[in-house]
Amino acid sequence: MPFIPHSAKDLDVMLDTIGIDSIDDLFDEIPTEIQAQGLDKVPTALPEMHLGKLMNQRASMDDGYVCFMGAGCYEHHIPAAVWDIAMRGEFLTAYTPYQAEASQGTLQLIYEFQSNIANLTGLYAANASLYDGASGVAEAILMAVRANRKAKSRRVLVAGSLHPRYRQVVRSIVESQHIEIVEVDYDHDHGVMDLAAFQAYEAEPFAGVVIQHPNFFGNMESVDQLTDWAHSKNALMIAVTNPLSLTLMKPISDWGEKGADIAVGEGQPLGIPMASGGPHYGFMACTQAIVRQMPGRIIGKTVDLDGNPGYTLTLQAREQHIRRAKATSNICTNQGLAVTASTVHMAIMGAEGLARVATACIKNTQKLVEAITKIAGVSVVFNGPRFHEAVVSIANVDVEAVIQGMTDRGIIPGFYLGEHYPELADALLVCATEMRTDDDIALYVETLKDVLNQSGGEEN
Repeated sequence: MPFIPHSAKDLDVMLDTIGIDSIDDLFDEIPTEIQAQGLDKVPTALPEMHLGKLMNQRASMDDGYVCFMGAGCYEHHIPAAVWDIAMRGEFLTAYTPYQAEASQGTLQLIYEFQSNIANLTGLYAANASLYDGASGVAEAILMAVRANRKAKSRRVLVAGSLHPRYRQVVRSIVESQHIEIVEVDYDHDHGVMDLAAFQAYEAEPFAGVVIQHPNFFGNMESVDQLTDWAHSKNALMIAVTNPLSLTLMKPISDWGEKGADIAVGEGQPLGIPMASGGPHYGFMACTQAIVRQMPGRIIGKTVDLDGNPGYTLTLQAREQHIRRAKATSNICTNQGLAVTASTVHMAIMGAEGLARVATACIKNTQKLVEAITKIAGVSVVFNGPRFHEAVVSIANVDVEAVIQGMTDRGIIPGFYLGEHYPELADALLVCATEMRTDDDIALYVETLKDVLNQSGGEEN
């Protein structure tokens, strides 16, 4: 069945009514050179039985590995009840809750989610939601350019310690909208941003500054200094963060004297499986002063004529739905099912449970680092406070070959940094969440020793 099940007769009646000859005439305003010219790389359709078998084969490729990779997607324990609840028909098949009187359950759930994000960040309001953390950063930049009345600039400073994939997505989305991204290199000795690097742009106007904390390397940035500097230059501070880290660190609203203006990040650590990289969702929160510039849906709580609590979409400009050219965003979406799972996950875990998970992650990563750096040639690249990731170098070997060797033995050892940071060509970004046991860490050490021996490296 076609996605839009109209018969040929239905189409003919419609075309006659509006006075055109073909469906293609509806799109004649789109220049020919940017129209899709067929889908040559899409494979031939498969019968359902064969497609099911293929997908099972693909899914099985993820089985049997012990994962020590983070880099924006993390293996955390998800209580069984989370997805049992999220997969109920009322949540699984619910559509956008425009009709409030028929969508109170969905609206209440989204309100609970937004309240949790607002509590974690300390900011005034949160939305629901964005495609993922990467596009969320792009949305935050677009929002900062719209909202900043003091610095009418279309330039944004972006920290070099921001996730490299996020930086790529940001450029793809915002540069076509005539916004200039200026990347500031990180301190190669310490793996964090140096205020002096930003001060090189002292005399130039910027709409916003983007800082990730904990940063891509897992290190802690000097967010108070950086936030105060951004505000002194009339730039809005955009904070990119891991929501799990906020259970242990001070809220983003307390960065510097005034707090950051926008918080954004990837929601995957809150009850969403790794699932070969997705789908995930992004979250966003902001101060009251700029809340009307925030994309996505915002749910408000009120009371009806009888005094009963009720929920509804609020702060929604009409152009969000029918005048796309004037909308705050055309790519944000409510990743409803993932948000449902995250809301259930946060409710089950509670603030104390999430904090215990974050603490366990920090301890496991420290155990991993201490164990593998006892191997000759393996060392920590950046010292200083970190969350649950660390950068380690492996001297005098082909690191990509080491990764392949460990993967062949059932261990995903970390994220290779050389592709994005040439100065870290001998380095891995490793992560050990609460899922990793002492036996897992011991297996990592023995496997790494074995691979290094076979590649000509030394062993203690």
